[in-house]
Amino acid sequence: QVQLVESGGGLVQYGGSLRLSCAASGLIFKSNFMAWYRQTPGNQRELVASITSDGSTEYADSVKGRFTISRGNAKNTLYLQMNNLKAEDTAVYYCNAHMLVIGGGRNEYAYWGQGTQVTVSS
Repeated sequence: QVQLVESGGGLVQYGGSLRLSCAASGLIFKSNFMAWYRQTPGNQRELVASITSDGSTEYADSVKGRFTISRGNAKNTLYLQMNNLKAEDTAVYYCNAHMLVIGGGRNEYAYWGQGTQVTVSS
């Protein structure tokens, strides 16, 4: 089993910054694709940013130039630096990881964290 735990959410003023963290633990052999998603009530979960095992990143157009995704030295940690936050960034942010697990062979499994609330006040 693998667990993802997000932290770092909270209430921030318009134009402020927050840094989200995601710590993965469990029978992890290798983390491949990792990403941050966000979801607001009544809407589908949307991809915010992603990073591959070789460090390639992609961003939603709405966050380009403001958000930065990165992986920690342990490779099983994920960060999202969010700057110049706007009201429309308010959402629950979820960490997502695609991993090879010990005992799982070559199968890749997807895991989700429980989410962390980010609220931007105007």
